[in-house]
Amino acid sequence: MLFDGGSLARTRRRGDNAGMAGDDGRAQVQLDEDTLARRRRDLGEDHPDTLAAASNLAVSLRAAGEYQAARELGEDTLARRRRVLGEDHPDTLASADGLAISLRAVGGLPGTLTSSASNPATIVRHPSEHQAARELGEDTLARRRRVLGEDHPDTLAAASGLAISLRAVGERQAARELNEDTLARRRRVLGEDHPDTLASADNLAVGLFAFPEQHQAARELGEDTLARRRRVLGEDHPDTLTSADNLVMILGRVGEHRAARELAEDTLARRRRVLGEDHPDTLTSAFILASALFELGEHQAAKELNEDILARRRRVLGEDHPDTGASATFAIFLRTPRPLLKTLGWVSRRRRAG
Repeated sequence: MLFDGGSLARTRRRGDNAGMAGDDGRAQVQLDEDTLARRRRDLGEDHPDTLAAASNLAVSLRAAGEYQAARELGEDTLARRRRVLGEDHPDTLASADGLAISLRAVGGLPGTLTSSASNPATIVRHPSEHQAARELGEDTLARRRRVLGEDHPDTLAAASGLAISLRAVGERQAARELNEDTLARRRRVLGEDHPDTLASADNLAVGLFAFPEQHQAARELGEDTLARRRRVLGEDHPDTLTSADNLVMILGRVGEHRAARELAEDTLARRRRVLGEDHPDTLTSAFILASALFELGEHQAAKELNEDILARRRRVLGEDHPDTGASATFAIFLRTPRPLLKTLGWVSRRRRAG
């Protein structure tokens, strides 16, 4: 729980990928909207408790998949807290951390899959949002280290978020080093099975996945993290399902496509049941399954699933969201004749070699 500076209502804290079931998520958003409206009316726009309510609403909006609304509210709340509480107040830094999460969500979370002629599983990035998240994350981490110390849980939360942003802008080695440091500190401070420790382990597994010589280490860490999250959080917890999605990608990269497909099918079924058909996290799991189907040569099944994902992403996220663009690109890829794809892949390999 973040330090609340004496506020009557504490600020909730959830990770990047924490989703909430469709009806429950919408109900929580409505409850938080009502609370914020009452506090604005009774206490004023800038009262600390009003800003705490705004922060809670931003968390609920993210959990419900309403990323752009969460971003806009987060920007306003951060500006107000900076003015009212100061740059270094814990609540201000909590708002900065939350805004960075929203920026990453709007920009398409690193680890999302898309297609290319040589490899249908590459990382999607939306540079402006991820760069903004990276800059905000660096500032927040520096302030928390100075105010709270290197090992404070909130400092480590800022470090974990910054590592995600570094990976998203292509600074893979820096992300890996920060993830390794953060995981070591969380294991020492919080213990092996703490949810925050497991979040760092999951982030490191994804980070190692970017280094071919580390694929086996990524797999082992991913399997261990998924097993721990299942035991600690439960089979259907959003963070457990995120670990499963990440392990699917790792299994595919090491050539275990059938195991990847089975895990992807189970994860998608759970996401649909827990979050609903249209939640962005459900659509990410569906996209990962489509890639796994493609790798197994089930091109028609991959095409049909991706077409459904594309239609839903256009409706839920909009045409300009990078995840929608990933599905659109994959759709083109899947419509391309296989002989042409082989030729394009051969040309791509020759270019890389030359």
